[in-house]
Amino acid sequence: MKILVIFQHYHPEPFRIKDVCEELVACGHEVQVVCGVPNYPEGRFYPGYSNKTRRDEVLNGVKVHRVFTLPRRTGAFHRVLNYYSYSIAASRYVTSGQCMASDGKPFDVVLANMVSPIMMAEPAIAYKKKYGTRVVMYCMDLWPECLIAGGIKRGSLPYRYYHGVSRRIYRGMDKILVSSRLFIDYMKEQFAIDADKLQYLPQYAEAQFDDIPPKAPAPDGSLHLMFAGNIGSMQSVDTILKAAEILKEKNIFWHIVGGGSELGNMQAFAHEHALKKVSFYGRRPIEEMPKFYAMADAMLVTMKDDPVVSLTLPGKVQTYMAAGKPIIGAINGETPKVIAAADCGVCAPAEDAPALAESVLRFRLNYTGLAENSRRYYQAHFSRAHYMEQIQLQLSQFAQV
Repeated sequence: MKILVIFQHYHPEPFRIKDVCEELVACGHEVQVVCGVPNYPEGRFYPGYSNKTRRDEVLNGVKVHRVFTLPRRTGAFHRVLNYYSYSIAASRYVTSGQCMASDGKPFDVVLANMVSPIMMAEPAIAYKKKYGTRVVMYCMDLWPECLIAGGIKRGSLPYRYYHGVSRRIYRGMDKILVSSRLFIDYMKEQFAIDADKLQYLPQYAEAQFDDIPPKAPAPDGSLHLMFAGNIGSMQSVDTILKAAEILKEKNIFWHIVGGGSELGNMQAFAHEHALKKVSFYGRRPIEEMPKFYAMADAMLVTMKDDPVVSLTLPGKVQTYMAAGKPIIGAINGETPKVIAAADCGVCAPAEDAPALAESVLRFRLNYTGLAENSRRYYQAHFSRAHYMEQIQLQLSQFAQV
């Protein structure tokens, strides 16, 4: 197959789509990605990249074209400019006649990989309209509901506008694969999407997390807990820091690995409250992450207390489980169900720091067997092999060859 991938972010930005594209190439398919200039999550262009340099390159067999992009910087205004700069520039590029497969013909199928915002899927719709190529979407965030978590009121003019945009884009897809089961009912109810167009396909973890050795309890009885991932408003990392403050006299160490719009605020909070057992490491390359995971007795997952955010199963959950790590959460919705089904950790309500602190103390009393349960459940339900098999199957069903 000749596959066009539409996604705003690509390597060196930390997204699994790189792994997916390279696997498709390894299976004999031709893959081209149309993405933006890398600047996620800090909002600054990565070294060596700009709107004038490295716009076209081939990475491990994947042809990558980067369209003009305004960097995210900080603040909602700049994020909106960032989102629309990609959507507009990518839509123009894919309909310009330049976005063709190696044989000079249109691609057989489009894969629209979607996190926030919904507008990043616009170029896929544009390509479909011009060439009739069918589109398979992999959906990891729900719109316009993500706006609610960001402070936009339901029923407001922006919400109503993006509800219409979301309806048009979702209904324009030929197939939608969703990363959380709870997305299916939402899409059927909100957008009247046929059930046969929707299918659950959970995310998987990168291969480097498969062989992390189990961590033995520390001789001094200390407990090391780690959060790894984006540090933004949705992730509610402040809940972790408030729990750390409650437990600051305990022999418990908190490790925060990642970057994002809230990192500075979290560092300021830790400094203000003298949280000496909290360490920040910033964003690290994915190749370094296994050594950080190896430090941890358990991994932390937190999200905002929001009914729509709760529909999402964060991708870090699968990564934590692949690494064979117990999970301690302060999160609602799908994630507590998975943790309970796997019997791999404990979970408190979202944004409830005292309950998270209590969960940590309960975990500390007895966490025997939780690591093994975590890895076992991952292998049974979230394997990379299953994901790759399903992606290829869905693309081949809609490819026009």
